[in-house]
Amino acid sequence: DPDMPFVPSIPEDQFILVEEGDPAVIPCRTSDPDAQVTLVNSLDKSVYALYDTKQGFIGNFPAGSYTCKTMVKGVEFKSDEFLIYIIRATSQLPVEIEALKTVYKTGETIVVTCVVFDNEVVNLQWNYPGKVKEKGLIKLDDIKVPSQKLVYTLTIPEASVKDTGDYECTARHATKEVKENKKVVITVHDKGFVHLEPQFSPLEAVNLHEVKNFVVDVQ
Repeated sequence: DPDMPFVPSIPEDQFILVEEGDPAVIPCRTSDPDAQVTLVNSLDKSVYALYDTKQGFIGNFPAGSYTCKTMVKGVEFKSDEFLIYIIRATSQLPVEIEALKTVYKTGETIVVTCVVFDNEVVNLQWNYPGKVKEKGLIKLDDIKVPSQKLVYTLTIPEASVKDTGDYECTARHATKEVKENKKVVITVHDKGFVHLEPQFSPLEAVNLHEVKNFVVDVQ
């Protein structure tokens, strides 16, 4: 199609996530397989890379903006702009889940944290008893120093007995079919309680001058 030398691209194709060190494909495909195509960066400087008419330009590109150009009957055409984003990621997906405490009283605020290490972009989902009612507030902190970690915090204000159950976070890798999930069990009581557990018998014998300890565990 001389009026449309570049096959239209969908928005999802224009944002390219690449792991550090991996090759990328800039998918500016032509409607004419014999078209001569050049790749330029944001400074309008030519970038050398292998071109495949069915895929686009293939190579190791720095992060930034790229555009493809071609000539049709002396008229220059430009493709859509493609943005390459280099992400830090490992093939593994180290995930940890933490809770400030696992037993709460009605009215208290539940806080559960899920931490993903060494990966810059992941898809993380929470499952918890109050999810259907969208009771939880979710916050993300992206920490770069001293090491990369994504800290997802789930907060449940004004907890009730119905918030008792499994709190699970599932992280999915941005570019690989890898996922990891962690779970913690939270219990919410209608009111507080004290449980005493003595570690001695109702009757104890002590020798003269003997020092004896009487220990009670309190929960």
